[in-house]
Amino acid sequence: MKIRHLRHATFHLHINGLTLLVDPVLGSAESMAPIDNSPNQRRNPLVELPVSVHDAMQADACLITHTHRDHFDPVAGEQLPKCMPLFCQPEDLDKLRQLGFFDVHAIDTDTAWHGITITRTGGRHGTGEIGNKMAPVSGYVLAAAGLPKLYIAGDTIWCPEVADVLAVCKPEVIILFGGSARFNQGDPITMGTGDILQVCRQATTAKVVVLHMDAINHCLLTRTELNEFLRQERLDNRVTVPADGQWVEF
Repeated sequence: MKIRHLRHATFHLHINGLTLLVDPVLGSAESMAPIDNSPNQRRNPLVELPVSVHDAMQADACLITHTHRDHFDPVAGEQLPKCMPLFCQPEDLDKLRQLGFFDVHAIDTDTAWHGITITRTGGRHGTGEIGNKMAPVSGYVLAAAGLPKLYIAGDTIWCPEVADVLAVCKPEVIILFGGSARFNQGDPITMGTGDILQVCRQATTAKVVVLHMDAINHCLLTRTELNEFLRQERLDNRVTVPADGQWVEF
């Protein structure tokens, strides 16, 4: 099993002889407006994809944690083949069908696909009123015979739902969406250093990969800052912070 990080939350997952494209954001740099009410107003994405859109779309299916535009952008909606199988949370089923996709699978609890079990998990996309407005979001646990169990946490902070997944499913590989994204008011809505530390303290033997940085204007935690924090906490041997285009194998 291996992943190729592309940009922000977008990555290829090679598992059980198949390729999943996760959270496709395929537009060129600065093709989208900034996230409103955030500390800087740079246009998104901040950087280009490290591969062509054609190469990014080379996948057997697409897995979507939620359809906020930094996880499924208009270019993905236009250019992904309408026949590509899409896996999503139930709340996004109608939207994806309205875009013309006809092989859409809403995962309520779990589903099986070519020997891979995909189980949907919960999370909290922030706290208080902001967290309620940002919902719903989902994560996924993927399991296949003979391979490490993988947990894609999705856009969530550290919360009881994440703690429960770690305790019950015991994933061996964990992909976190970092960046400590935030608005001008309220707490962060994705994981920052403290959240990542909590995951590492609970899942003491898991390998952790942190994505979701240096590509969208309201994600304020950078790779450089996170790597320095990991070195200080002596977690850099367990946590990988891949560059755009980098492969990570398990």
